[in-house]
Amino acid sequence: MKKDFYEILGVAKGADAAAIKKAYRKKALEYHPDKNPGDKAAEEKFKEAAEAYEILSDASKKAKYDQYGHQAFDGSGGFGGGGHGGMNMDDIFSQFGDIFGSAFGGGGGFGGGGGGQRRTKGSNLRIKVKLTLEEVANGVEKKVKVKRKVQAPGVTYRTCSTCNGQGQVMRVTNTILGRMQSASTCPTCGGSGQILDKKPSEADSQGMILEDETVSIKIPAGVVDGMQLKVSNKGNDAPGNSVPGDLIVAIEELEHEWLKREGENLHYDLYISFSEAVLGVSKDIEAINGKVRIKLEEGIQSGKILRLKGKGIPSINGYGNGDLLVHVNVWTPKTLNKEQKQFFEKNMTDENFVPNPEKSDKSFFEKVKDMFS
Repeated sequence: MKKDFYEILGVAKGADAAAIKKAYRKKALEYHPDKNPGDKAAEEKFKEAAEAYEILSDASKKAKYDQYGHQAFDGSGGFGGGGHGGMNMDDIFSQFGDIFGSAFGGGGGFGGGGGGQRRTKGSNLRIKVKLTLEEVANGVEKKVKVKRKVQAPGVTYRTCSTCNGQGQVMRVTNTILGRMQSASTCPTCGGSGQILDKKPSEADSQGMILEDETVSIKIPAGVVDGMQLKVSNKGNDAPGNSVPGDLIVAIEELEHEWLKREGENLHYDLYISFSEAVLGVSKDIEAINGKVRIKLEEGIQSGKILRLKGKGIPSINGYGNGDLLVHVNVWTPKTLNKEQKQFFEKNMTDENFVPNPEKSDKSFFEKVKDMFS
């Protein structure tokens, strides 16, 4: 079972951004590959801490994690689509290298203690995927076509002479406190550490071309409208020595014809005739995964809510399914023939036709309260 992100960093759930960043820096420095060469266990802890920080340092991701747990971001098609959120060492150094400061030569590329070439990360791509309620309830694999920027075949890059492939330039300034050293992004290569050497005619000024790619996205059951999933390394490439960005997938849930979703519960309006309400009847309900037969007792009242346990939407955290709430509505005929009208006129004052609610019959407001309790 995957460890809790707060537990990994050693912070309380209510920790603020500063405390989370401080805790991550401590863990990252402790398990940094340059400090633990060849130690696979330390490398795993390093990646584990980076994944935890990636989620908890982002307010929107942190909110989703607090609400839905790990399944909001990983597992079957969730955020990252694999162990450690799909992150590798290049991801970590490109995203969080500034946190290491100068402790390891400025936090350069993995494996060189800061002496190797810096690897930049390409920009993310964003798409919207529309899902039916049935797809939300059961999970689905979607294949989408995206246009990605990739390095053109035959393009070559050379090491930037301004920063010697580091992607950063160091400046030393004299202050009243002494000589101060600071680092900034290289103005020549834009931080990639490399500049264009040769490019094919079809490539742009950075040596990139647009390429169509079909990407498979596994979407877990129980996602909600507006949720974002990530497919790692399916975004744009960047020039030179780089790793691709990510594909961010926004979920849009389509409205169902007869079922209304409320969290993990579903609502269904069942209309029955006056005769069916009086005599009782069995009805087939079109639930999310097929028909369900229910029996309505004699004398059922309009407004009664029947709860069908476990017939709703699965919890994205794996805590079972919600319920299907069937709202019974007695349909009153708008026109009657002469005989029908005479029947009701004759029985209008009959005690069986006079409203006489029992104490056990709940009011409309009590029923609404029960729905949300």
